[in-house]
Amino acid sequence: MSAASGIISRRAAWTFSAPALALVALFLGFPALWALAIGLTDLTLTSVGPASFVGLKNFSRIFHDHFFWNALKISIAFVAGSAVVGQAGLGLYLAAALHRERGRLKPLVTAAAVAAWILPEVVVAYCWAAYLDGDAGLLNRLLAAVGLGPLPWLRHYALVSIIVFNTWRGTAFSLMLFSAAISSLPPSYLETAEALGAGSWRQFRDIVLPLIRGVILTDLILITLWTFNVFTPYLLTRGGPSFSTETLPVYIYRTAFMGTFKLGYGSAAATVMLLINLALGLFYSLAGRKK
Repeated sequence: MSAASGIISRRAAWTFSAPALALVALFLGFPALWALAIGLTDLTLTSVGPASFVGLKNFSRIFHDHFFWNALKISIAFVAGSAVVGQAGLGLYLAAALHRERGRLKPLVTAAAVAAWILPEVVVAYCWAAYLDGDAGLLNRLLAAVGLGPLPWLRHYALVSIIVFNTWRGTAFSLMLFSAAISSLPPSYLETAEALGAGSWRQFRDIVLPLIRGVILTDLILITLWTFNVFTPYLLTRGGPSFSTETLPVYIYRTAFMGTFKLGYGSAAATVMLLINLALGLFYSLAGRKK
């Protein structure tokens, strides 16, 4: 390839990428900068006069706010439980287990998972709230039918409940992604390993996992960021009881749009959450480069 053709190729790449980059800047870059600008002020939704510039005061208050650290801790537990272990782990297990299934089980499991994924979030959340209700919920009725007492799921087991809910809600994406990745592997690899006496676990560990490693990292990046920013569990617990399920998005919502309506403080917290998201994305990107 000549130098001239290389320059033309780069120009063509920039030409085709420019509209997408402009949209990213408009809908992602500008709101992020706007949130940062508001986070440097004492703006509230109830203020009458113009907001005053306070510099990094809001950010300093955030890092000294025990509610922020509690929300960060809850978010980490929620992401680890429902995204990494729940959605990715369960999705990978189901994809591997159903890979050679030729009966009706595979389409039934896939259809059930996809149905949970495509239903509107608000509808699903309220269905689960009714299902887990401590007094008249379906789950407690089923437990009562076998002689077990009712359990206050959304009070005593609130964090576990929203982890299970989000796992059930989002496993379909990982399942479909991993199923497609495993199906694209050359059948001769697994057939040869089986002929040499390798069991299902060794085939999965030594052949499937290394070959779909890139897909696993892609899935982890997406579902980690999605779960870190998800707001739907608020419809189940409203961050309670006693802030035990208040994730960072709920914390930001509470500080910015409830109580004192501290929009500047909430915007600063949102900027911190954006930086955490960028750090998570960078971590996965660096992990993907390691052989």
